[in-house]
Amino acid sequence: MWGIVLFKYPLYICVLLIEKKNTMTATELLERYAAGERDFSRIDLTLPDWGDVDLSGADLSGAHFFGANFSCANLTGANLSGSDLRYANLSVCEFSGANLNDANLSGSDLSGADFSGADLTNAVLSEANLTGANLTGAKLTGANLTGANLYDANLNDANLSGAYLNRADLNHANLYGANLSKTNLSGADLSDAHLFGADLTGANLTGTYMRGANLSNAIGLE
Repeated sequence: MWGIVLFKYPLYICVLLIEKKNTMTATELLERYAAGERDFSRIDLTLPDWGDVDLSGADLSGAHFFGANFSCANLTGANLSGSDLRYANLSVCEFSGANLNDANLSGSDLSGADFSGADLTNAVLSEANLTGANLTGAKLTGANLTGANLYDANLNDANLSGAYLNRADLNHANLYGANLSKTNLSGADLSDAHLFGADLTGANLTGTYMRGANLSNAIGLE
């Protein structure tokens, strides 16, 4: 949304466009969602408590949810591309099939969340808690997961090509058939991880801890 400010000078008029935040209360958003509206792009809803709200299929692209509580929310198929979800509580959320391209989820609690089939291309998840999260078939190409906790996470057939997983905790993670080509795994903990058939071609494994990891049929370890 844009506001227009006019400055009058002797010889000309200067028009200044000022972007205004698209703000609304959580209650208002839910009422409009219930009425059938789905476009809530670029809204600013920093810090509210959403609980187990159902916003499946909503357009929340570019929205601001810094520190918000979305625990157990249903965001199946939602468009959250470019959204700000830093330090939000997204534990046990349903994100299956959602678009989180370029979203910022750094420092967020994503434990037990379902990201199966979600698009997290170039998303920022540094220092995020993804313990026990389901990322089956998720697209994480170029994503930043530096220092993230992925203990016991399911990354079966996930595409992590070119992702940053340096210093990440992948202890007991399931990476069966995952694409880890050109991924930065320096300093990551892959102890007891399941990497059967994973593609590690060109991956950076400097200082990677892999004690007890299953590397059967893994590609690119020559």
